[in-house]
Amino acid sequence: MKPARAGLVLAVAGLAGCAVGPNYKRPPVTVPTAFYGQDAVAEAHALADAPWWDVFQDPFLKALVEEALAKGFDARLAAARVEEARALYGVQRGNLLPDVGYTGGVERVRNDQFVNADGVVDTKWTAKLGFNWEIDLWGRLRRLTEQAKAQYLASEDGRRGVLLTLSSDVAIAYFELRELDRELEIAKRTTATFQDTYDLFERRLAGGAASALETSRAEASLGTVRAQIPEIERAILAKENELNFLVGRPPQPVLRDGASLLPPEVPAGLPSQLLERRPDVRQAEDYLVAANAGVGAAKASFFPALSLTGLFGNVSPELGEIFSNGKTYSVEASFVGPIFAAGRIKKNYDAAKARYEEAKVQYEAAVTNSLSDVSRALYDRQKLVETKRERERTVNAYREATRLANVRYDSGLSAYFEVLDAQTQLFPAEIALSQTQRNQLIAVVNVYRALGGGWPLERVPASSPAPVP
Repeated sequence: MKPARAGLVLAVAGLAGCAVGPNYKRPPVTVPTAFYGQDAVAEAHALADAPWWDVFQDPFLKALVEEALAKGFDARLAAARVEEARALYGVQRGNLLPDVGYTGGVERVRNDQFVNADGVVDTKWTAKLGFNWEIDLWGRLRRLTEQAKAQYLASEDGRRGVLLTLSSDVAIAYFELRELDRELEIAKRTTATFQDTYDLFERRLAGGAASALETSRAEASLGTVRAQIPEIERAILAKENELNFLVGRPPQPVLRDGASLLPPEVPAGLPSQLLERRPDVRQAEDYLVAANAGVGAAKASFFPALSLTGLFGNVSPELGEIFSNGKTYSVEASFVGPIFAAGRIKKNYDAAKARYEEAKVQYEAAVTNSLSDVSRALYDRQKLVETKRERERTVNAYREATRLANVRYDSGLSAYFEVLDAQTQLFPAEIALSQTQRNQLIAVVNVYRALGGGWPLERVPASSPAPVP
């Protein structure tokens, strides 16, 4: 190879390894050393490091979550969006390579009698192979590929966010269903107690030992509690249908255990882990990487584009000789660059920079919001412990009041109105305690969701920037 030609090839190769525009760098964000409202020392271990079934140890919940992640409508939609983004990334990545194609045909021509007095018909067979290749001197195609890759990764993190939300929604609906079962049990037990009271007053009224007022109050208390049973049963069916929809199946009974569930310990981990774990934070950073690559692609539009075009083939009057005679080829290199575009290129570049700033603000907002979510979820869980303690005291007090009222009534020291009042107050207190226990479990789910955990989040790096010339 001649020195001049070799120098030209090396120069083109060197330029092809260059990409204009900024390489991505994660913007600095303020991350505290511990979550606001956290009452324990921050540890590296977090609740989000464990899957659902290791946290709650409920086989029925585990089965529901696994079914939802495999068959749920939201999970399937998210997976389809990821496949679309992956395909579009492949399309853009293919632009880095030359397009190669072929053409073939046959042509029969008979010229007019002034140039073809004998009326001869000419036949021409052609077979050609061609290519077109844009040499990516300034990195425009590589920046666009980097952008498409970041958008694909954003869709993948979006899918993880959907799965995290879906599994959390399944767990919350499951705990709500379990709590409704407890409410139904309390309502039936209380109804049985009030039924016994009403039957007692009916017998005493018939014997002239009780008043109609006492009997009417006992009947009213019985009706009030008994009316709750069909309402709770209606809520149970609605909650079962909600769970069935989340897991992607038609309405049917939902299997569940009747054993009590205790809220597990909640190590929150370090706040800095949120930047790598929360799907919404990772997705916001993916969009920031894509916007940064868009700035580089827009900047490359100021420079000329180099394209190589080639055509190789044969032309022959006979089909059998098409690959032996009439060889032809052409190779062309062309530069296309802007001179005057009425400011469109500059405005497009300004718009790309503005999109980057917008994505940067959204990323910072996602980080701040994630810290707020964890803080609120941790604090809710802490305060619900206090709420449960007071609810338990209230229930125990009403049970003792009911016992004492029965003792006073049996001793003839008071009317049965005291017993009815104590029983009437006990029922809503037991319901409130059951709902608080449910809220404790849901609070753990909310902490889990806020921490962004649930499954390994390993993947390819968010960006692979091109070298700067």
